[in-house]
Amino acid sequence: MIHFREANVDDISLIRDMTMKVWPQTYANILSPEQIDYMLGMMYSVESLKYQIEEKGHQFIIGYDDKEPVAFASFSPKDSENKNRWRLHKIYILPGQQGKGIGKKMVDYIAAEALRYGASEIELNVNRYNPAKTFYEKIGFSEIGQEDIDIGGGYLMNDYIMLLKIKE
Repeated sequence: MIHFREANVDDISLIRDMTMKVWPQTYANILSPEQIDYMLGMMYSVESLKYQIEEKGHQFIIGYDDKEPVAFASFSPKDSENKNRWRLHKIYILPGQQGKGIGKKMVDYIAAEALRYGASEIELNVNRYNPAKTFYEKIGFSEIGQEDIDIGGGYLMNDYIMLLKIKE
């Protein structure tokens, strides 16, 4: 039975542990080992995760299969001006748990949260070479653009921008 709970700064070590189990496999064929290390440090250090939760207002959730943590995600309104569009910042499922419908259930959970606050859209970025794009399309996201984001260190994120229209 899959269920979700809100996470907080006390869960940073769990989020980091799951990240280290997912990222190397997810990005090994897409990014160089050096870029993976750089991005892990930039986005998943204790300080960075604490900043995302406490300062940026990113809501993290952890997905459990019974009592076992198997996934996490983070999301927030895209900006303070427009609460109609929310942003899915992260969604990761442990390798052995992928393909079981957990990702769809997480997106449904996030969509319900966004709806409670009056949102009607969820936006995300996905690497242009990440096969997860197919998953997002399957659950209703559409490609609305592309962007190259300079993340420092001489690295770019080459992404598709995808949008999901949500409704009750």
